[in-house]
Amino acid sequence: MYSNNRNESRAASVRASMALCAALAMGLALITMPAEAAPFAYVANWFDDTVSVIDTASNTVVATVTVGADPRAVAAAPDGAHVYVANYFSNTVSVIDTASNTVVATVTVGVDPEGIAVNPDGTRVYVANLFGNTVSVIDTTSNTVVATVAVGIQPDGGIAVTPDGKHVYVANSVSNNVSVIDTVSNTVVATVTVGTQPFAVAVTPDGKHVYVANAYPSNTVSVIDTATNMVVGTPIAMGGSPEGIAVTPDGKHVYVANGVGVTVDGNVSVIDTASNTVVATITVGVDPEGIAVTPDGKHVYVANVGTNSDAPGTVSVIDTATNAVEAATVTVGSEPVGVGIIPPPPGVPFLAFDAVLNIHFGSAPNTDAFQLGTSVTLSSTAPVSNPLTDPVTLHIGTFAVTIPSGSFKKNNQGDFVFSGVINGVTLKAVIKSTGTLRYNFQAGAQNTSLTGTQNAVYVTLAIGGGSFSTSNSGATSVTAQIFGAAPTVKAAMSR
Repeated sequence: MYSNNRNESRAASVRASMALCAALAMGLALITMPAEAAPFAYVANWFDDTVSVIDTASNTVVATVTVGADPRAVAAAPDGAHVYVANYFSNTVSVIDTASNTVVATVTVGVDPEGIAVNPDGTRVYVANLFGNTVSVIDTTSNTVVATVAVGIQPDGGIAVTPDGKHVYVANSVSNNVSVIDTVSNTVVATVTVGTQPFAVAVTPDGKHVYVANAYPSNTVSVIDTATNMVVGTPIAMGGSPEGIAVTPDGKHVYVANGVGVTVDGNVSVIDTASNTVVATITVGVDPEGIAVTPDGKHVYVANVGTNSDAPGTVSVIDTATNAVEAATVTVGSEPVGVGIIPPPPGVPFLAFDAVLNIHFGSAPNTDAFQLGTSVTLSSTAPVSNPLTDPVTLHIGTFAVTIPSGSFKKNNQGDFVFSGVINGVTLKAVIKSTGTLRYNFQAGAQNTSLTGTQNAVYVTLAIGGGSFSTSNSGATSVTAQIFGAAPTVKAAMSR
């Protein structure tokens, strides 16, 4: 996906930033052999009861995970640690550990689960049960159902959570409406009439609008204003039977997978959200349904169900800059119907986020260590964050930590520095300004656990309050340099 020159340019920037750690006597002994990757796409193949894992950097399948019977939908946790799969015939949800790509839990839900969504902080999973006419609410800490909410008739897969986590929108295909669930009380607080056969829903990043794909015979998309829970404007005509929908991270475009219609085998419509008009129509595979956008907004992955259940299915990859299908079409399992990609972390996304990472696995529990160096460019529209007063949250593979507000101190060079122990982990971090809207962030830790972490490693960084109005954030996948125990790193970290 990326050229060698581009990787080398980014690598040089990050290599230069790594020198800061040595200059500040952090002693992290960083090895700077960067290899940038992209997040993974998880594709539910309903005919063969598997999930294909696509490395989006190479567009190759790197793992196949057996799940329950007839997997229909996939949703990823915000931290990238787990993926949740709704298994229609099993009446279960499979929980995949993304570090090992193995199923680590199976949760029994309602009848015929066909849609799934995770809330922004990753604490709850919402499952739309088609013939149960309910939504199951899963607590991700215990992987148990903690509530069941009655909704409209046949919620046919369309379910999405608002960015603030306060509401869930559920498309009910037979009652031709959308239920709005209050996540505090787990009750339906509004019902919005839309087109015929609403199949899919997606919320804009600012939380102001919900786009609803109304399948055949409507063949339209309705737009709901979340402030009033009313449909605004006229329905937007599609190029087939819309059955999947996704919004780009910047909120400027909506991609709609149009399944087999009266005159078409399937395509993808692109809606400009400023005008709510279709600005492009893209031919993909036969009968596209599942659709998801990468965290950087540069690519859209489309699961084509196809017409032959015995044959391998395909995933089309759309370049959002050109709205053209890339040459690589990824072969997956039989009849791929759902696709999920790790979402971007909450907050205004970084314009650029590059990283290098070293991991040192210890010989005993909680003796692992890591060294991370990043180069960050903020968006010009990002809120002003202040490390002296704002929290900083970091995820590296299976490790997660939040450095609380007020923990960073400003040194004589104007850098923000933290050194301390959080939950038994010895951690050092530095934030250094390198120009207008540009920063380096370095971190090193010892006495931690990275068990289960393997390449490529998903890394997220958020500076600020964690909401869309108060934080800056970014995510990337990095191929780390992985070593055994490193006493020199531990000695340096103890200074």
